Amino acid sequence: MKYKSILFAAAASFSLAAFGQAYPNKPIKAIVPFAAGSATDQIGRAFAAKMSEALGQTIVVENKAGVNGMLGADAVAKSAPDGYTILIGTNSTNAALKSLMKKLPYDQDTAFAPLGYMGSVPLIVAVNNDVPAKNLREFVDIAKAKPGHVTFASASTSQLVSSEMMAGMAGIQMTNVPYKSGPAAMTDLIGGQVMMFTADFAVMLPQVKGGKVRGLAVTSSKRSPAVPELPTVNEALGLKDYELIAYFAMFAPAGTPPDIIAKLNQAINAAAQSKDLQEKFAPIGFLVEPGTSEALAQRSKLETAKWAKAIRDAKIEPQ
Repeated sequence: MKYKSILFAAAASFSLAAFGQAYPNKPIKAIVPFAAGSATDQIGRAFAAKMSEALGQTIVVENKAGVNGMLGADAVAKSAPDGYTILIGTNSTNAALKSLMKKLPYDQDTAFAPLGYMGSVPLIVAVNNDVPAKNLREFVDIAKAKPGHVTFASASTSQLVSSEMMAGMAGIQMTNVPYKSGPAAMTDLIGGQVMMFTADFAVMLPQVKGGKVRGLAVTSSKRSPAVPELPTVNEALGLKDYELIAYFAMFAPAGTPPDIIAKLNQAINAAAQSKDLQEKFAPIGFLVEPGTSEALAQRSKLETAKWAKAIRDAKIEPQ
């Protein structure tokens, strides 16, 4: 009897120890809501690798692309709030989708616990090499001469809104051709199936540098050190208020315990402050900005309002 009670006590203490083990005690899954090869994927994987070092556990990255990031975001929103499923979020999933979709399968404002901001990248406006425009002003003139004739690709919120916003401010009409991924849209831009594509540096810059497509402008308010020869959209068209950048941040399901959020935030900031990560992504114009989870919560509110206005101004109807 005494032997049994000793066994029971040992089993009970083992189960309590297992239950109380410090987070994380198993691999973490990070969902990238866009295709492999996209900027979100490249940056997310680099952060995941650095965070794995800080946390002492592997972070397994899984791509779950579709509906401007909604499918991946939905999977995280419906996951257990235990810190073992996180979202590599963007302006699309955590700011713009609310205004782009008539109905989301989750409440964008309450479904996620902000973990930490990662950074941002500008976009490049580029055309197929057969398009006769040598600069953005000439491209706008072509579009004005034939309303609706000019086609542009989009595979994410930032790509769609940046193009429609520019069209609205320049007074032109273009026809959108939607794609499931940025790399697929790039393939068709190079092949001439679409005339214009505005995409992040990760997808666009190698093709511009390689002469496969013609870069016309960057969407940030200042020129990018990564491609200083390209003017801003404001410079090229004589505008003042055009700016649209893509950003990246991490989120967990709502209800994730504060101590887990704090631990993940520390790991995100450690990754952001890593010199080799910064140097790796400097060529694509990536600007890191470490901060608290509370700062990301505040930023998400401001960005949601900003993107709602941009989408309204671009006259994009919710789908």
